[in-house]
Amino acid sequence: MAAGTAGAWLGGPGVVAAQTTIPERLSLQEAVTLAVERNPAMVAARAGVDAAEGDRLAASRRPNPALSIDSAGYPTFESVRPGYWGGQEFTVRFDQELETSGRRRLRTVVAEAGRATAQLVVEDRARQVGRDVRIAYLTAVLAEADRTVAQTSLDEIDRVIALNRARLQQGEISGAELRRLQVERLRFVEDVFAGDLALKNARSALLALLSAPRLDQPLELTDGLKAPAGRDTLGAAPVDVTERPRLLERALDLRPDLLAARREQAQAETSTRLQRALRTPNITVGGGYQNNFGSDGVVVGVTLPLPFFNRNQGGIARADAERRAADARADATAIAVRLDVQRALNAVETNRARVDYIEQEYLTNAQQSRDIVLESYRLGVANLIDFLDAQRAFRDTQRTYNRALFDQRVSLFELAAAVGRPDVQP
Repeated sequence: MAAGTAGAWLGGPGVVAAQTTIPERLSLQEAVTLAVERNPAMVAARAGVDAAEGDRLAASRRPNPALSIDSAGYPTFESVRPGYWGGQEFTVRFDQELETSGRRRLRTVVAEAGRATAQLVVEDRARQVGRDVRIAYLTAVLAEADRTVAQTSLDEIDRVIALNRARLQQGEISGAELRRLQVERLRFVEDVFAGDLALKNARSALLALLSAPRLDQPLELTDGLKAPAGRDTLGAAPVDVTERPRLLERALDLRPDLLAARREQAQAETSTRLQRALRTPNITVGGGYQNNFGSDGVVVGVTLPLPFFNRNQGGIARADAERRAADARADATAIAVRLDVQRALNAVETNRARVDYIEQEYLTNAQQSRDIVLESYRLGVANLIDFLDAQRAFRDTQRTYNRALFDQRVSLFELAAAVGRPDVQP
């Protein structure tokens, strides 16, 4: 992760005020930045870092000393009582618990590892939020593109209906053909309504990820389905899916969830050492002043618990089990990272080939076929069924192409997230 980007993501404000509005024109990168700043999942992750810092501060502190004041032997209930100071045993004593076996150092190391893990959780949450926002943004762009296709098809039908009305008045066609076309128009109107609903829902889903105060605000998305030139990358060079070992190696080095799992391994190992250190009891030393019925003196004492019955066997067993569990979680996370990378690479390969195939074999042909049939229909050579079939084929091809572009770019988002580079915008 680039240092500047990491600082903006991880060192920025905990949350932007909920009343802050979302710009009506929004780029993909702006959406990601806003989400990482104000998404509740990010706020919760940052709070986890603060909590872990509190644990670290608590772990690094020494035990507090104890002050004890004792008064004994004063004949309170006697009829004749001596002076207060000389008629009793009065003791003032300070005691300090001394931690043995380096347990404070071990406790601090465990807490520091916990804070580092919490920081990695923030990075991993940013990775996931960035991926989710990119997909939600592109889903809204796809919905807008599909709605445009539906509206274009409806406009084309309306132009043909207007043409047929004129031809009906001139007696060139029957009223049945016009009515058939008007009935078919309902299907294209339904496509427009469905496109409107999908677009509104997609925008609302994106605004929810951005913690927007209004989920129905107008929103213009400035990025399209196609990636800008030179941006479908995972760094300085385009993604080369043939370099699988390099991408996998980067993922194993960069993925914050895997780094967090490894940090938990080290934390569990240190916790086991700490529990073993707790077998040896702490020593309490103390001393003070004593007035023994008018005679001044000094008191000194040492308290040493005797570990006859409890040598922290339960704590050691639990820590050892947690260490083994942390090892297993790290192994499982490494496998999951490798699977994520492999799946993303498979998707990138397939979706690139799919887009190229549609562009070369179908997109231009479907448009040309639609235009030819439309012109033939206007000239009276083609019939209504031919025109409707060509119009539907073009609409379906355009939608399939939009979906292919969407899937291709989403696969790049997934690959960037799988490798652990959510700061790169494919």
